[in-house]
Amino acid sequence: MLEPTHNSELPPIPTKRYFTIGEVSELCAVKPHVLRYWEQEFPHLKPVKRRGNRRYYQRGDIEVIRTIRSLLYEQGYTIGGARQRIANDGEALTPIELQAALKQCIEALEMARALLAHDD
Repeated sequence: MLEPTHNSELPPIPTKRYFTIGEVSELCAVKPHVLRYWEQEFPHLKPVKRRGNRRYYQRGDIEVIRTIRSLLYEQGYTIGGARQRIANDGEALTPIELQAALKQCIEALEMARALLAHDD
């Protein structure tokens, strides 16, 4: 099976609270050892650690990972450049980045509406 070349080819993030490193690896097309390395390099990436030091990622973590993946693999940033870009997030976003952010907001809104409808 071929690995996705762009984040737009990645599967949608399921609506659940926590994800294992194996699940995140599949959702982001990044090997687990790369995820562990990125945790050391990117302060924004902090999965919850529980029993036996097992990592549990949340949706926000997956979105950060997909951003890192895009910066490194698609846009050609170095680790240092990607770290700096994420630290300066919100400054000088390109139209494509704004469109992606808007799409994420819409998806979050739709998920919230679905959860509220389910609670009724």
